Amino acid sequence: MKVFHGSTSAIEKPEVRFSKRYLDFGKGFYVTTYKQQAERWAKRKALRQNKKAIVSIYDLQEDFSGFEKLEFLDDNEAWIDFVCACRNGEKIYERYDIVIGSVANDDVFRTVNMYFQGLWSKERVLKELRYYQLNDQLCLINQMLIDENLKYIESYEVV
Repeated sequence: MKVFHGSTSAIEKPEVRFSKRYLDFGKGFYVTTYKQQAERWAKRKALRQNKKAIVSIYDLQEDFSGFEKLEFLDDNEAWIDFVCACRNGEKIYERYDIVIGSVANDDVFRTVNMYFQGLWSKERVLKELRYYQLNDQLCLINQMLIDENLKYIESYEVV
């Protein structure tokens, strides 16, 4: 499967140790199957750092046998709880080698945050999320999985 990563440089050999911890699915190397999503990630990071926006393209082998995979097929209560826990610094992601699910972008996270702060119920948040276009993200947590299953193809600058 072809996947994309948005950044400010070409990343031929991703390394988990450079990842941030307080993200949707914890510390890992994030990719998406949506080229436009990766381009948005790259542009956003480039603006913050005053650098070029670069998207790297990879081939991800989908044989995850021998690895622990967590996949959220829907934006449900388990997804909300997992994202909130990871963004709160809990290390529940460490049980897995790869986590797959929807992106909690700023608009989505503002909605999820209403639950996180105890202002809305999970049911209300799930109802609200139906109105957002959600893209996927794959968080590759295990370096061995990255080394074995993710092959760099090329990179390009986003203009």
